[in-house]
Amino acid sequence: MISAFIISALVIVLDISLKYLVYTNMSVGDTIPVIKGVLNITYVQNTGAAFGILSQHRWIFLVLSCLLIVLVALFILLCKNYHRLTYISAALVLGGGIGNMVDRIALGYVVDYIDFKMFDFWVWVFNAADAAVCIGAALFVIYLVFFDGKMTKAGKKAVLFDRKAEKDNE
Repeated sequence: MISAFIISALVIVLDISLKYLVYTNMSVGDTIPVIKGVLNITYVQNTGAAFGILSQHRWIFLVLSCLLIVLVALFILLCKNYHRLTYISAALVLGGGIGNMVDRIALGYVVDYIDFKMFDFWVWVFNAADAAVCIGAALFVIYLVFFDGKMTKAGKKAVLFDRKAEKDNE
C-alpha cells in the first residue's frame, strides 16, 4: 500500500517538474524538436479533458477528477489482497490524476508538451500525467485479461487447504 503512494508521489513530482520546465521556458505554441520527425516538445494549454474535448466545461473535470482521486486513494487504502498489478495501475492513475488536477486548480488549464509526429493520424499533445493515467489503465486491462481469476497450482492448493482447515474447525 505504501509503495503505491510512493509511485503516485513520483508520478506527481515528475509531472509537475516537467510542466514547470515547459511553462517557464517556452511560450504557448513553441516547439523544440527532440527526435526529428518523431518527437517534439510543444507547449500547449489544454482547457479540456483528454485530447481537449469539452474545453468549455472546466468544472466538470474538477468534480470528476476529485471524485476519481478520492475513489482510487480509498481503493489503495482499504482494499486488500489484490494482485500487485492492480495497485500499480491504481497508483499511476492516482498520480496522473493529481498531477493534472494541480494544473486545473492553479492555472485553469493543463500544460501539455509531449508531441509525437511519427504517426500522421496522431495530432494530440499530452503530458506525463496523461501518460501515467493511460499506462495505469492499460495495466489494469492487462490484469483483467491475463491475471484476474487465474490462480497458480500453489495458489489453488493454498485455497483448498484453507477451506479444509475451516471445515475442520467447525
